Order: sequence, then structure tokens, then C-alpha cells
Amino acid sequence: MLRPLVLLALLFSSALQAQTTVSVPAESSRWDLQGQAKVVDYQGRPSILLDGGAAVLKDLEMRDGIIDVDVSTPAKRGFFGIQFRIANDGANAEWVYLRQHKSGLPDAMQYTPVLNTGLNWQLYNGPGFTGAIDIPSGEWFHVRLEVVSAQAKLYVKDMDKPALIMDDLKSGVQKGQIALADLIGATYFSNFEVRTTADAPWERHPPPMPAGTITNWSLSPSYDALARNLERPLTPAERNTIQWQSVEAEPPGKVVIYRYREAPHPRVTFQGDFSTRLQPQPGMKVVYARTTVDSDRDQVKKLYIGYSDDISVFLNNQILYRGRSAQGFRDPGFLGIVNPENDAVYLPLRKGSNELMFAISELGGGWGFICRLAEDWKSE
Repeated sequence: MLRPLVLLALLFSSALQAQTTVSVPAESSRWDLQGQAKVVDYQGRPSILLDGGAAVLKDLEMRDGIIDVDVSTPAKRGFFGIQFRIANDGANAEWVYLRQHKSGLPDAMQYTPVLNTGLNWQLYNGPGFTGAIDIPSGEWFHVRLEVVSAQAKLYVKDMDKPALIMDDLKSGVQKGQIALADLIGATYFSNFEVRTTADAPWERHPPPMPAGTITNWSLSPSYDALARNLERPLTPAERNTIQWQSVEAEPPGKVVIYRYREAPHPRVTFQGDFSTRLQPQPGMKVVYARTTVDSDRDQVKKLYIGYSDDISVFLNNQILYRGRSAQGFRDPGFLGIVNPENDAVYLPLRKGSNELMFAISELGGGWGFICRLAEDWKSE
């Protein structure tokens, strides 16, 4: 039995360890500078310059805590921010970042989970994921990130009002490293500080699952999409030889394939040269997803569907629909954001069991789909 004073001392020591403040200067050896990253003097401050690189804080893992940093970017276009809860494998994390070229627009800020090295901004968008903010050019401003349980708040310039509230963090990683990260666009970071706080009870706040959502699916392994005829249904022999993985859609009905398959990261030519949009894109991968739709009679049902980036829809071994919704494909500014209201397919269901199958291909920005059967639609 521990004496009361000894127990209190241990609890006090534990609380101190849980709430630790660390200031890390730009020139500190605690930074692991990766890619285009270096220490410079900028506007009279020792700073970390990132231009397609990262600065990973070594020897510190954070679950809950507060991250403060000053930022300045003269770049007209870019993606810069904070990665947190980076898993030991480096393949999964949380990332919140700003886009200079979207300053003032509804997606000037973006939160996305990193899953199997893939970003998922096309799948996770709107409230809780994107927001408007004015991003100063060439002057210092302050950024704060507060992380508590499966929620986070981002403050930009105004430390009293959060600019973006992330109500349900999606990676599933509960503890990991911190990094300053930048895809493109010269950005400077200074006066970095992190304060770890005591762990709050873990709570998820997922959105509701709409009526009619199809939740139970089986996924195939990933294949080279260019080596297959994606308008042809799988033969019975092919279906029988595939090792199918059972998965369940997450609210509000998304099947996020990066959770189960590694991101391919192809170099997509038409995002820089629209004239190549119809050319094959080497590196594109495809996964087949199948489920069963039971019907009490012969009927036509409306299926709302959103997808990223490329889909073939088969019902009972017949193709019904083929579409591509990749970033930059429909027009040079097209983003390919996924919503179930994007498209609709009309399923000619027969009485009994019907096999619904998708061939889902990926080019970048998030790999997955969301669909639900319309509850109030009736064919004439």
C-alpha cells in the first residue's frame, strides 16, 4: 500500500509529465530536415524554410496538446501546415494545411487524414474539413493547433476564435510525431512551441449514417488499371480466385480505400496539360468492390453515388455506368470532390439477390466511394 503523501507526489509528477512545454528554435538539432528544408534568416528571424519538404520534430510523440508557430510565406501558390500524430510507420497521420492561392475562398484551409501515404482531401471536404481564411503574403502571422482526443481546432491570426474545427479526426492514430510540412511554395516557420496536455477520454463524433446507405462491402486486391478492361465485368473464375476483404462503410457511408490499400501516387499528365486528359495514365490502380442488394420484387431503384477517381458500375454482371471524376479531368479547375449527390445510377433489380460491383480506379487525392439507395424514388 502506498502512503497518501507518496501517492499524491506520484500523481503530481505524472501531471507534470503530461503537461510539458517545449520550445524548439529553428536551428535546433531536434529537427529532422527532409526534402527542400533548411535553416535561414528571414526578416530578422532564424527560420525553417520549406519548399517541398518537412521538418520532423525528433524524440517527441504527442497525443493531446497545443502547437504554436509563426509562419510567413511570400509564395503565390502553396500547401503548408502541420502534420501531427504521425504513426511510427510514417504512412498514417493527421494533416491540416493552408493554401495561399485559395486565400479567402471556402477551401483556403484543409484537414485531411493521411492513410497509407495517401491524402484524402477529395473524400473529406466541407464542414470540419475545409474553411475560408485570409492568408497574409510575405508577413508573419501566428498559427495554433489544439488537439484533444479525436478533435482538433486550428487558429490562424486570431487566437480567440478557431478558424477550423475538426470534430472527428479520421486517421485512427492516437499518438505520434509532429512535423511542419510543405508540398510546394516557399514558407518560413519560426518560434515553434509544443505543449503536451493530459490525455482526454477518447471520443469519436462521426456524422449520422443516412437511410438507404449500403454499408457492407468486399474489396479485391489492387491491380494495374491499364492492364485490365474496366468496362468488362469479372468472370466467375476471376471472382472465385480473388481473396475478398470484408469492409464496412464509415459514416456517412464512405468506403475509404486508402485505409485498406497503399496509395499509388501516379504522375497525372492532364493536371498540367489538359490536352492529355484522354491518354492512359501509367500507375493508375483499380480495386473491385462488391455487395449484395436484396429486392422483394422486380423493380428499378435509384442509386446516388459519388466516387474518386474513376468508376465502372456493374449489376448482375452487366455494366450500367462508366465515369471519371478525377482532379483536372472534366475541366482544368475541376477538383473531383466526392458527394453522393454527384451522380445517380438506376438499378434494374430482379426479385431476390442482386450483385452490385464497382471497379474503382485511383489517380490521386483520395480513393473511395459513397452511395445510397433513394428511399423516396419510384419508377413510373
